[in-house]
Amino acid sequence: MSAKSDLYKAAGVDIDLAQNLLGKVKKKIGSTRRPEMLAPIGGFGGMFQVDVSKYKEPVMVTSIDGVGTKLMIAAMMNKWDTVGKDIVNHCIDDIIVQGAEPTCFMDYIGVGKLTSPTYENILEGMADACLEQGVSIVGGETAEMPGMYGDDLDIVGCITGMVEKSKIIDGRDMKEGLVAVGIASNGLHTNGYSLARKVLFETAGFDVNDTPEELGGTSVGLALLEPHTCYWQAIKQVLEEDITVGGIAHITGGGLYDNVPRVLSEDVDFVYDQGKLPILPIFSLIQEKGNIGLQEMYRVFNMGVGMIVFTPAENVDRVLEICRDKGFASEVVGKTVAGSKSVKINGIDL
Repeated sequence: MSAKSDLYKAAGVDIDLAQNLLGKVKKKIGSTRRPEMLAPIGGFGGMFQVDVSKYKEPVMVTSIDGVGTKLMIAAMMNKWDTVGKDIVNHCIDDIIVQGAEPTCFMDYIGVGKLTSPTYENILEGMADACLEQGVSIVGGETAEMPGMYGDDLDIVGCITGMVEKSKIIDGRDMKEGLVAVGIASNGLHTNGYSLARKVLFETAGFDVNDTPEELGGTSVGLALLEPHTCYWQAIKQVLEEDITVGGIAHITGGGLYDNVPRVLSEDVDFVYDQGKLPILPIFSLIQEKGNIGLQEMYRVFNMGVGMIVFTPAENVDRVLEICRDKGFASEVVGKTVAGSKSVKINGIDL
């Protein structure tokens, strides 16, 4: 006889529903399995064996993050098939800039009331993103807490990767005269949504289904839900070819001003040439409707550049070729100069 939890269900937590919905996507999650993954989905902990024949001095690189208030756009549209991809791709981008190969991923979903197909859509998005990048989902946690989340939910992800100690990219090789190759973003990714929501929905009065002329027929909601781009396939090729890289910056919350200095040395500035990669229509719309200065826009949003690779001039053509071959719009967007660990944007600071 199977045990029932009717009192728990009456209190707002349906254990049986959680297991049933997870069962619908277990096969897809299992398809992300790599040979190094030892424990099946559903255990108390995920196990991932380090291939010591591949690394002489393996270093584990980890990052954890959430999707943020982009989830509120998903709720407004009742569209949940992209936010799972967002968290995987964002986390992967955070560790590949240090030279790490992403290997395994864990998720946390906190929800007030578990519903179908929202739950499956989120997990399937995670599985799709992991499959695309060769990452194993080694486990996760779903917490149904009606007294905590109400009608809302939250998504958090944790990525783990490996890098040979001697090949860590941490900015120690940043110097004057490096060329910056910018790789295009496809939207806000997972950053700046509090400002975007205030401007577009409160100030401008848009609905998620509105299609302003500036967006070329795309609705406001769909433009805001564009999945975070993952740059691993391009960065992986750059690393495999042992191309000299001084540093790599993932342009997340804080934009160029906050993220590039993470990889700058104390005596180097970065000069960014705006206009080399186009500012996307969604950013122009936010700027116009919110009457926001360009400097603040670059401080909050990625403004069309999702990742920057700093490399010597002799490598630039090959880095551009790799990025474009992998499907990413890429351009030379600036250079490093003598300075004091800051960012200057042509047309704003210069």
